[in-house]
Amino acid sequence: MKVLRIALFAFLSIVLTYNSFGQITQDPTTWTLEAKKIKGDKYNLIFHLKLTDAFHIYSMAPGGDGTLISPAFQFDKNSNIKLIGKIKEAGKLITEKVEDVGTIKYFEKSATYTQPAEIHGNTIIKGKQKYQICNHEFCLPPKTKPFTFNITDAGAGTDTAATAIVSAPAITDTTHQTGVAALTATDTSKTVTTIKTKAAIIDKEQKKSLFLLFFEALIGGLLAVLTPCVYSMIPITVSFFTKRSKTRAQGIRNAIYYSLSIIIIFTVLGVLISALFGSNALNNLSTNWIANLFFFGVFILFGISFLGAFEITLPSSWTSKTDSKAGTGSFGGIFFMALTLVIVSFSCTGPIVGPLLVLAGRGGIVGPALGMFGFSVGLALPFALFAVFPGMLNKIASSGGWLNQVKVTLGFIELALALKFLSNADLARGWRLLDREIFIAIWIVLAVMLGMYLLGKLKLSHDDVTPKNVYGQEYVSLFKLFLAISCFSFAVYLVPGMWGAPLNGMSQFVPPLGTQDFIANGNGPATERNTDLVPVKYAEEMKIYEPPIVRNSGLVTFFDYDEALAASKKLKKPVMLDFTGINCVNCRKMESQVWSNPEVMKRLKNDFIVVSLYSDYDKRELPAGEQHFSQALQSQVVTVGDKNEELQADKFKSNSQPLYYYVDENGVQLIEGGYSYDPDVEKFIAHLDKVKENYKKAH
Repeated sequence: MKVLRIALFAFLSIVLTYNSFGQITQDPTTWTLEAKKIKGDKYNLIFHLKLTDAFHIYSMAPGGDGTLISPAFQFDKNSNIKLIGKIKEAGKLITEKVEDVGTIKYFEKSATYTQPAEIHGNTIIKGKQKYQICNHEFCLPPKTKPFTFNITDAGAGTDTAATAIVSAPAITDTTHQTGVAALTATDTSKTVTTIKTKAAIIDKEQKKSLFLLFFEALIGGLLAVLTPCVYSMIPITVSFFTKRSKTRAQGIRNAIYYSLSIIIIFTVLGVLISALFGSNALNNLSTNWIANLFFFGVFILFGISFLGAFEITLPSSWTSKTDSKAGTGSFGGIFFMALTLVIVSFSCTGPIVGPLLVLAGRGGIVGPALGMFGFSVGLALPFALFAVFPGMLNKIASSGGWLNQVKVTLGFIELALALKFLSNADLARGWRLLDREIFIAIWIVLAVMLGMYLLGKLKLSHDDVTPKNVYGQEYVSLFKLFLAISCFSFAVYLVPGMWGAPLNGMSQFVPPLGTQDFIANGNGPATERNTDLVPVKYAEEMKIYEPPIVRNSGLVTFFDYDEALAASKKLKKPVMLDFTGINCVNCRKMESQVWSNPEVMKRLKNDFIVVSLYSDYDKRELPAGEQHFSQALQSQVVTVGDKNEELQADKFKSNSQPLYYYVDENGVQLIEGGYSYDPDVEKFIAHLDKVKENYKKAH
């Protein structure tokens, strides 16, 4: 896949050649609103989106590293309308893995967003929507637009959806373009050809993702079998079926019914979750900081429970009711026996099912159902196997202290997973409570403590006495020894991350390198940064977003245009304006594929003043005196991101990222046009050398 993408991008760079510089790109979206009457006062408020070829819009559960902007719809308060549930998206969802960003999800060509509502009386429904559009070269700045639904048939009867459709005018400021992408300025229009991801490849990746989800869920179910609540029930339950049944065949049948009942219970649970919360609610947890904090608390609670502090159980009345209906006389009785097991074992299965449900959210509407199906298969499999081969019951290990050790081991894993949710919330809010080195340090401590526990060097209050060999000495089984070796090896692997090692194997779990305060690795350590360059404005709050290659290489970047010009005047170097975005996938591609080249980085460090101007940084508002109405944007400039976006639109007549422009200390452009996404390293080096040559000629 990676080789294919590189080949595609290389071909793209040949096709684009000198047409790669940016112009003002019109919004490639066409929005049509529809108020669709279902029955009585029930309506569906529908947003129909059509996109120009090669552009895409992120899913409402975009995935990635938590910085991608997903579409959002905010309805103004209106006493005549009651929203029912959350808005749901539909369309052909595309999943793609992007280096340094993770797995992202988006729609091409079209998408539909539906908000169910109850509407009591004719009214005008207003609100705002926010979205961002990208293609495989660049992203446009996020847009916020108003929308209006005009309801004129409320209370007009109980017409069905087939006859009660009210269409609202399309949202304005749209373009109808032909070709793949239209780049237009005030007097100019150019068309460039881009390459779209092939549907066959995407389908293959989606199937692979669902298969992986099923496999992970299956492993979770098998792990649940090894917990004290479930494992101890296997010989009791299987013996009950085999001894109470008149024939061996009947015993096997009843045990299989029991296993199927477990599968049905958990799968139905997954289906209900999909129906109640929609196709993307669980995956939205990756970007919702409140939900992440909630799950952090839940995982900590489960982890402490597994370590033996207390037991989490469902109400005993549930167990009593289901147990009273259990029996072997019918499938219904066997089903209630299975339901009793599910309820009784919740203290052990709940901490495994919780993370699994969050993981299953990436599978869309089928994810929770498929995840619960895989989990239940793993959980039910031993009951069916031992019923078919009852002689194996005599060979399985008896219940004992080792089951508690399994539970404690899972407790340590739960605590480690809990940190990921806290990290998600921390990154979303910018609290800096769990920076990368702190996160890694806690993981190292947990891994070492787990290894010590497995070796018997760490004891908890409810642990059994360590077994002794024939010589009366305590010993460790080979299985636990190898597990302990794995834990200590993992801890050693994490140690270089404390000093800035990329930890590629764990890059999707640990916080980004930009949150690390000290880095001592890379193409050039951070301590080698030019002390003549001291960015001040926005530096403390923005350095968290610096890409890994910048931090690793010791490249100094500014975040304010005027400050960069002042540095250019002082050091006699040209300025490279890096118009970028926190959530810009193609920006990260350019940095990882091109900036990482030693020859490119050498030029950036030695020959240029680099200023990264984030068009989507909206956390910092400008002072009241600097806020103004922008003619270039036709909107109010309020935030730092707005200011950078206006600079790009007004001075360079472009509005997409990534785009690189080059000026001298007076803001005079040094080369015609700009340089957009193009992973051809040699071409970029030649471009930088040409800029440097032009600067020397002018000075």
